[in-house]
Amino acid sequence: MIYVLAFFLPPLALLLNGQIFAAIFNAVMFVAFLVIGLLTLSPFLWLIAPAHAMIAIYMRREDRKHRELVEAIERHGPPANWRP
Repeated sequence: MIYVLAFFLPPLALLLNGQIFAAIFNAVMFVAFLVIGLLTLSPFLWLIAPAHAMIAIYMRREDRKHRELVEAIERHGPPANWRP
């Protein structure tokens, strides 16, 4: 659901995901590319901001998963059949 919001309102999706600085950067980028796209009649230029938001949200989720996995290994040790 956050990806749908990131497509239509990228800065809000980044704020809800806890990425404040990325949301500010994305809001500036969204407005700038929207204006430039309207002036140059390029209908796809505004898609850069939603793409940035989706990539940032995906990377944050992957980082969260990685941290959880590392914490579980530190807490419980490696799997039984794991060889270094």
